[in-house]
Amino acid sequence: MSQYDYLIVGAGLYGSVFARLATDNGKKCLVIDKRDTVAGNIYTEEVNGINVHKYGAHIFHTSNKEVWEFVNKYAEFNRYTNSPIANYKGEIYSMPFNMYTFNKMWGVVTPEEARKKIDEQMADCRVEEPKNLEEQAMNLIGKDIYEKLVKGYTEKQWGRKATELPGFIIKRLPVRLTYDNNYFNDTYQGIPIGGYTKLVENILEGIEVRLGVDFLKNREELEALADKIVYTGMIDEYYDYCFGELEYRSLRFETEVLPDVDNYQGNAVVNYTDSETPYTRIIEHKHFEFNTCKGTVVSREYPATWKKGDEPYYPMNNDKNNDLYQKYAEKAEEDNKVIFGGRLGKYKYYDMDDTIEVAINDYRAL
Repeated sequence: MSQYDYLIVGAGLYGSVFARLATDNGKKCLVIDKRDTVAGNIYTEEVNGINVHKYGAHIFHTSNKEVWEFVNKYAEFNRYTNSPIANYKGEIYSMPFNMYTFNKMWGVVTPEEARKKIDEQMADCRVEEPKNLEEQAMNLIGKDIYEKLVKGYTEKQWGRKATELPGFIIKRLPVRLTYDNNYFNDTYQGIPIGGYTKLVENILEGIEVRLGVDFLKNREELEALADKIVYTGMIDEYYDYCFGELEYRSLRFETEVLPDVDNYQGNAVVNYTDSETPYTRIIEHKHFEFNTCKGTVVSREYPATWKKGDEPYYPMNNDKNNDLYQKYAEKAEEDNKVIFGGRLGKYKYYDMDDTIEVAINDYRAL
C-alpha cells in the first residue's frame, strides 16, 4: 500500500496549489523539493527588512476572480501597480508604450498627433509578410520605438539577433494613446504583504513537506511512496531526454545590498533597452512594498543560455522545441503514474495566475 495519494515534486506555485486542493479533498500528499526552500522561483527572502525577490521580479496580476480569491485566502495583497520604465543610454521612457513614451520620443502631446506619427513610422517600414521578429516589430510600432525600446532588450533576452528570431514571439505590442503607466490591463494586481514565501507557506500549512530532496536521485524509493506523482520539473529530464533535449533560457542575478543608499533608482523595475548594457533590468526590491526602511537592495538580471545543471527559467517555444515537446506530451498521455505541471512540466510560459488556474483545472479534471 502506498503511504500517500500524491507525491508532489516541486514546492512552487503549481505544486503547492495542487497539494492544497488535494489535501482539502481528503487526499494525503507529500511535497518535496530539491531546494532547501519552498516557493520555487517566486521565493522571497528578507534582507535588512526588505523582501528580496531572489529569482527575479514577480508582480501578481489576474482578471480571474477565482484565482484572486484563492490567493487572498492565504495572503493580504498591497496595491502595487507595475509601472516599469525603460532606460536607453540614459534616456528614460515609460513602459508600456503610452502617451508619456510618445511625448518623450517625438514631442507629440495629443493622441491624434501620436497616432499620426506611429502610422507614419509603420508605413515607412511596412513589410507585407514579416519573416522575423525585427520586421514584425517594426510593422507594429515603427522604427524609432523598435530600435530604442525593443531591439536591444529582446536580443539580450533571447541571446540572438532579432533578425534570427521568429516573428511570432511578438504577436502584438501594447500601444496606449493615454497617459496610463499601468503595465497590465488585469482587474486585480498587487504584491503579497510579507513576500511570496509567506504566501506559499500558508498554502502548504498542514501538508507534509520535505526539502533538500532530489527526486531524480532517489527516484525508485520516492515513486514507491505514492499512487500518483505530480511533477513540476523538466518533462524531458523526467523521461531521461529520450527524444532529445528541449531548450530553455536561464537567468543570472547579481544582488547588491546598499546600506547607505535609501533610494537607488526611484522605481521597482528599470529595463535597460540598449544592447551595450549587459543586463536587461535592475530591480530595487523595497519599492514593491512601499518600504521606507534605511538602505536598499538591488538586483541586476542577466539572461543566459541554458545548459544542463543550470536553473531553467522559461521554455524556448519556437517551432522546433514545440514539436519536440509534443513527443514528450504524447508519452505523458500514456503514462498513468504522473501528472506534469508548471512552466517546466508543461513546457509553456505561464504567469503566476496562469499557473494557479491550470493547477486548479488539472485537479478538477482528475
